[in-house]
Amino acid sequence: MLTYAALSPHPPLIIPDIGGERLKGVTDTVRGMKQMAAELAATEPDTIVFLTPHGNVFGDAISILSQPLLEGSFTNFGSNIKWTGIANDLTLVRKITNKAIESGINILWVDRENAAKHRLNPHLDHGIMVPYYYLREAGLDNIPIVAISIGFLPRLELYALGTMIKDAAKKLGKRIAVVASGDMSHRLKSEGPYDYHPDGPVYDQQIRRLLQENDFEKIINLPEELTENAGECGYRSIIIMLGCLDKLQVKTEIFSYEGTFGVGYLTVGLTPFGERDSLLDKLKTSRRQQLGETRQGESLPVKWARLTLENYITQGTLPELPSEYEQLRDSSAGVFVSLKKHGQLRGCIGTIEAVYNDIAAEIQANAISAATRDPRFSAVQADELDQLVYSVDILGKAEPCSREDLDPSQYGVIVSRGSRRGLLLPALEGVNTVDEQLNIALQKAGIRPGEDYNIQRFKVTRYS
Repeated sequence: MLTYAALSPHPPLIIPDIGGERLKGVTDTVRGMKQMAAELAATEPDTIVFLTPHGNVFGDAISILSQPLLEGSFTNFGSNIKWTGIANDLTLVRKITNKAIESGINILWVDRENAAKHRLNPHLDHGIMVPYYYLREAGLDNIPIVAISIGFLPRLELYALGTMIKDAAKKLGKRIAVVASGDMSHRLKSEGPYDYHPDGPVYDQQIRRLLQENDFEKIINLPEELTENAGECGYRSIIIMLGCLDKLQVKTEIFSYEGTFGVGYLTVGLTPFGERDSLLDKLKTSRRQQLGETRQGESLPVKWARLTLENYITQGTLPELPSEYEQLRDSSAGVFVSLKKHGQLRGCIGTIEAVYNDIAAEIQANAISAATRDPRFSAVQADELDQLVYSVDILGKAEPCSREDLDPSQYGVIVSRGSRRGLLLPALEGVNTVDEQLNIALQKAGIRPGEDYNIQRFKVTRYS
């Protein structure tokens, strides 16, 4: 049973021993944290589940601390505050893990042994320590906890994870409270930790309003550009928390909001009080519809890439080129095939120049490679095929150029020094400047800063 959910900021400066004089700039936040902690404590949970963006965060997995006893300190922030012997609710950890794995979500347990082996952190991070400080002050210093780090998974999977946390607690007959740790925009002021961006205040205002209105669907569907521009660190924690509230009506209370130092600090409490229809079911239906519409609008090169991969994975054979695809034999070129799953890259392999006699063969080979040979990902499995979205980039002829001739929105780039070469396609999300484009290409080539190198540019015809 879920007794309470909270959104908590986590700047160490709201800890009196750390903040000192700066506490004067966050008095509302301190007051709000005390109010939130008191309300959460009054619900008498058996366990507190923390969701943090500052633990061991991965692109394709969720990590959970798995030591029987947990500890953390504020020594990195100049404080002697340290806690040891905090009970980890391993029964709940196991149940959450089993549910997630059954649903295809990767879970990594972090204890001292694998932390040392993989250079991970087995201790509580400040994303947990800050709200835990106030919860301890409210009398919850002896309660077991669960420490979950967010992952850069698709939003639907994060929301689904939240439903699994709630369901796991229900199966065990446990009363849990969930604390989503995260600050709002870090781009509220030019003197803040990042440059000011007008989307920073917009993001904070929208999250506040939508939480107050209990419009969880709009929160989950916020434009990616908005969340990116805002420079937030709590959005994924929020989505998991909302998943914990699936099928529940809630009363929302905004305890405090401040942006004194250029970062938004929002403290919110959500109290369940009744039932409602599942948003998860609606989100799944919407995703299936969107994918169906995408399939209907696929271009010829993309249809061929998908046909190839589906045959190869399900039957172990390569399909014959249908007669209506014959135009793909008319020319040859370098080709990149990209696969995305739920908006996240799932594989991308390509050739800078033509390796095969025609584009059809080039697409076929690179589609299989993107799914099975991209070293960044495990091989695509059959049960993923209906979730993939394809794109095919056909490369134009590369021409020598200088950095002044580059435009990352129009041209891809190839950098080379001897046998080392690195390529970056044009119009990539998050690559907006020539410097960004070149730096990534140089990293891919293994060319160090300061070394001489040659530059080529090329245009791409992108099919989706």
